[in-house]
Amino acid sequence: MSHVKASGKVAQQSQRMRHGRRFGLKKSDGQSIATGQIIIRQKGAVYKPGNGVGMGHDYTLFALKPGLVKFGKRFGKTLVKVVPTA
Repeated sequence: MSHVKASGKVAQQSQRMRHGRRFGLKKSDGQSIATGQIIIRQKGAVYKPGNGVGMGHDYTLFALKPGLVKFGKRFGKTLVKVVPTA
């Protein structure tokens, strides 16, 4: 006799099902942003931080100062920066 009851379909499904990681753009170009707010959650450094933007250990880009979010290209890389409002 088996010491452990065989796992059925219901037990197997609960191990596979998990929520998504909510990657993507949180603030778009031209939107106002406050200090500490997340701009992009990404997998790897696809977007690079520019002026007024910091990068977390999981490659999350966040605002270091309040202002407007701006996207641009520099040396073939997509750069995200925060421009202070006047």
